[in-house]
Amino acid sequence: MTSTIHIIDDEESIRDSLAFLLASRGLSAQAWPSGEAFLEALPIEDCGCVILDVRMEGLSGPEVFDRLRAKGWTAPVIFLTGHADVPVAVQTLKAGAFDFVEKPFNDNLLVDLVLKAVAAHETRHALIGHRQDLQRRLQTLSKRETQVMHLMLQGNLNKQIAHELGISIRTVEVHRSRVLEKMGARNTTELAGMLADVDSLSQEII
Repeated sequence: MTSTIHIIDDEESIRDSLAFLLASRGLSAQAWPSGEAFLEALPIEDCGCVILDVRMEGLSGPEVFDRLRAKGWTAPVIFLTGHADVPVAVQTLKAGAFDFVEKPFNDNLLVDLVLKAVAAHETRHALIGHRQDLQRRLQTLSKRETQVMHLMLQGNLNKQIAHELGISIRTVEVHRSRVLEKMGARNTTELAGMLADVDSLSQEII
């Protein structure tokens, strides 16, 4: 699915110029005249990035951002701000906005920032999908397979695992094979790397 850049600004000329600018770089864009209109259209599945003006009639940019965050919004938001609004924009960065651009802005720098935001969002989305897939695979393991996996990851040999669990070495070999097959790993080292990725991503998302 192609990501769409959503432009939220109450000035039609700004919306039109930004849409044209993004199109000139091969990006799909959709413009919204107010934060209220955008919020009413949620959920939006194809959003790669939001360009959001700080000062608008009705809901302000930061107010729209707060409501998006309350809804669990994860797509990056770039604020457009006048010089007087820079302190407000800095606060939004602390609250989780991707970045802000001060008016008047350099067209190329803005598009480059949008591309960076979209790439970061797509990477994060892919990693989340990877984590969910690994979690589903973990849930397919039996209790005994889970025990064997933990001992494998601690570097224990088959005979050590057999002694620890009170089972035969042959049974350990069967469980080890099933663990690797279910997890989609070629060996214990690869399995350890996969699970480490899950742990690091979980910390990043929190």
